[in-house]
Formats: sequence, structure tokens, C-alpha cells
Amino acid sequence: MLFPEASNTNYVSLKPTEVVLNQITVCLRSYTDLTREHAIFSLATPYRDNAFLLYSYPPNNFSITINNEEIYFKVDPDVNYWKTICVTWDSTNGLLQLWINNKRYPRRVTKTRSPIGPQMSVVLGQEQDSYGGGFDINQAFVGEMCDVNMWFSVLPETFIRVFLTDQFSYSGNMYNWNSENFTVYGPILVLKSQLYVEL
Repeated sequence: MLFPEASNTNYVSLKPTEVVLNQITVCLRSYTDLTREHAIFSLATPYRDNAFLLYSYPPNNFSITINNEEIYFKVDPDVNYWKTICVTWDSTNGLLQLWINNKRYPRRVTKTRSPIGPQMSVVLGQEQDSYGGGFDINQAFVGEMCDVNMWFSVLPETFIRVFLTDQFSYSGNMYNWNSENFTVYGPILVLKSQLYVEL
């Protein structure tokens, strides 16, 4: 998916399985040269606008918000290449884990233990300040994104490391990138991978 410009109307809405989330794993790949803060992945419920939010503060800060509790990570400085991101969270003990480009950052523990869902709005490229909306052009993602998958469990680290090395073949059981179960709003391009044969 190519997000060509900043806007408060351009976004992609995912249609994941409706389920109460006691655990979650989200993995995706993104590519941007933005130097300002921006949203990557936003999950809102009718009661919490930031139920599960992945948010970048270039050049070297990243935050994950669970049930409106924001946790900050100091990460390696952004450079202009694809970033592979995986996040897991377990409500039973609050354990929050972040991997970027095959590196796991120091694990954190959230105070919140409340599950997420079942009713939820999942958006790529914007932060929801209200359920399904409330977008801010200054937080919009500009760039490319692919391989977005969600699971309603915490994936083993061995699985995650395979995804991080670009050899991952497991599809999300809550949202599967290959299912194309999404809706595009605005001039976002959905580009199909193509095989070129030299003649």
C-alpha cells in the first residue's frame, strides 16, 4: 500500500475477526522518509480511542499505546529503508514486546490488564482520536506499508524472528494480509507484486 500524501481523510480500514483480545501480536513492514511523528497502526474501541496504537517519533523514539497507556521506546535512528515491526502484548501479565528489524528492545510491563474488544476499528496510516475517525493531518503516515498481520495470541519468538528475516509464511488468524479484507479511503495505491521475466 502506497500512502502518497499527508491528509486527514486518507486511510485504510482493516476488517479483522471480531474477538475479545486477551493477547495480541501485530507484525508489518513500513517504509517512509518522514521526519515528523506519525501513526502506523491504530486500533480503537467505542470506549478507548487508543486501545492499541503503534506510533513513531523520528528519529529514534517509538511508542505503543495499550488501552490509552502510552509506553515509549528508545530505538535505533530511522534511516530510509524498510522497517519490519512486530509487537506482542499479553493482558494476563502486561508483558509488552517490540521488535524492529530483527532487534528486540527491552521488554516493558503495562499497568493495564483489560482485554481489548470485541468491537473495534482498525486503521492503517492514521491515529484515531475517536472511534473510526478524528484524524489529524500532522499525524498521517506517508510512505509504503505491507505484510500487515494480526493474531489473537502472543506468537513465539522463533516465529517472529522468521518474519523479521523476511521469510515468514504464517498468516494472521485475526487479520490476514493475503485476504485483502480491507477498505481504502482516498488516493492510496494498492500495488500487486509482479513477476518480471526477461525475454
